[in-house]
Amino acid sequence: QVQLVESGGGLVQPGGSLRLSCVASGFAFSSTTMSWYRQAPGKERELVARITSGGGDKTYADSVKGRFTISRVNAQNTVYLQMNSLKPEDTATYYCHKRWSNYWGQGIQVTVSS
Repeated sequence: QVQLVESGGGLVQPGGSLRLSCVASGFAFSSTTMSWYRQAPGKERELVARITSGGGDKTYADSVKGRFTISRVNAQNTVYLQMNSLKPEDTATYYCHKRWSNYWGQGIQVTVSS
């Protein structure tokens, strides 16, 4: 069965960095576009970043451009989200998502606060 397992979240001060990881299993990861979404309390879930199967095409939300980088290692069935220059408004639960499906990770909390 499809599984998406996130890790790497936590509490960080404004201006700090975190790297999220999502390890996938149960499907052809190297052929699949993958995404990171986030949802803050009281807000809708929003797309943060997306990467195509080969990693050649990446899409970012305007709010994270220049600060976040999505990447993947197909040999390890893993997609990453490197988050730099974090702001309090980045505080949310972050989810890994398999494109064109209803498969989501369990979500991981990122809190940016001093």
